[in-house]
Amino acid sequence: MDFTIRAASLEDCKDIARMIRELAEFERVEEHVKVTQRDLEQDGFSKNPFFHGIIAEVPEQQKTKEGHTKIGYALYFYSYSSWKGRSVYMEDLYVMPEFRGKGIGKALMSKVAQLGLAAGCNQLNFTVLDWNKSSLDFYLSQGCFDVTAAMGYHCMRCEGEALEHLAQP
Repeated sequence: MDFTIRAASLEDCKDIARMIRELAEFERVEEHVKVTQRDLEQDGFSKNPFFHGIIAEVPEQQKTKEGHTKIGYALYFYSYSSWKGRSVYMEDLYVMPEFRGKGIGKALMSKVAQLGLAAGCNQLNFTVLDWNKSSLDFYLSQGCFDVTAAMGYHCMRCEGEALEHLAQP
């Protein structure tokens, strides 16, 4: 399979938004997606971006029946560990179903790892759903480990009204 991995551009936001919706459908949480193409444009391509992205693209002759050549993506951002220092967090890793099993997901993840190492990061963090056995197996085969199982951490979140309440002095 012929494909390229490249940095995402402002022009890719329409396709990234499409693939975010596809990923949410796969994860059975499509009702939680609130981000729009415009949000992606502002948040990823402003003076101080909140995220970075990479795109997997196939040649025109391998496009999908819907006409898509952008068939996968990864979104990531830099963070900091008070114990380990610089980190890269991979928010999303997605490849359209008909292109899975061809090394594209591995290439995307590898590129995020390369970018993290180039930025001085010493760890790559991400989450995966507990029922997604094929992804869990893939990540484990790449030398990743489950922090929840190994260290007992839980990923916590505060949002909506609870976040508003928490922000009150």
